[in-house]
Amino acid sequence: MLRIDPHTHTTCSDGTLSAAQLLEAAAQAHLDVIGITDHDTFAHYDAVQEAYSQAPEHTQSLQVILGVEVSCELPGGIGCHILAYLCPPDGQHLAPLLQRSRDSRWSALKMMVQKLASDFAITWDSVAALVPGNGTPGRPHVADALVNAGAFPNRSAAFDHVLSRGGRYYVPRWAPTPLEAIEAIKADGGVPILAHPFAPMRGRVLSAQDVKTMAEAGLAGIEVYHRDLDAQGQALALRLAQENGLLVSGASDYHGEGKPNLLGENLMPEETYLAVCRRGAYPVLGQDRLL
Repeated sequence: MLRIDPHTHTTCSDGTLSAAQLLEAAAQAHLDVIGITDHDTFAHYDAVQEAYSQAPEHTQSLQVILGVEVSCELPGGIGCHILAYLCPPDGQHLAPLLQRSRDSRWSALKMMVQKLASDFAITWDSVAALVPGNGTPGRPHVADALVNAGAFPNRSAAFDHVLSRGGRYYVPRWAPTPLEAIEAIKADGGVPILAHPFAPMRGRVLSAQDVKTMAEAGLAGIEVYHRDLDAQGQALALRLAQENGLLVSGASDYHGEGKPNLLGENLMPEETYLAVCRRGAYPVLGQDRLL
């Protein structure tokens, strides 16, 4: 059976490893397939393909499935993430949504940093310097700037104390609804899979009806195996997958040093991976080597 970890991040969003470093780490973790799904951007597509073409032979034995983790929000401020697998970067539907989301991120983060600067030795320049030119900014970059300033020991501590949703420093931003994201992903030929749906530490969680509504709109799968889901959350996600005909997924959600998650700690079933490959409009790197 293939070892498939389809949900990871690079420095094009809030990961701490470059594309080349992540590919090497995946090879060292004895993965057969790695999915690279940076937040709200296609910037990593070119970076990953360039790194893959120049990688040593033991790394090129990997298959690489590309996608985007789309940040969404339901009415009432409930956030969720949709993984858009094998979605072409030149599609006409998802890219405009992502651009609007990134623009809103920048505006919200600037206001957040202004609030934080009254209590911590942090500046906008110190945050912006941590974001690649075409990458996706986010609260993890603010957390890193706070860590660099000596305010907190790590990202997790910064989130726990000052960067959580609804906290005194938090500034909301625009994000598409899950249904808008699913529609755009499918229109461009991608495969939408709901990420870590019942993770209480991420704030207010989705309802079973929310998932059913997404499935009716074309959601293809749901991430069941993820460290942020407890046993009850995994059982609920698995039941909803069965009831709504959804593919079952699992992943590490690896961010390098940004989070404690480890490559390969949760995996996607091979049958789900093969189904995604069949449905997606974008090619898998190295697919001919293992299938």
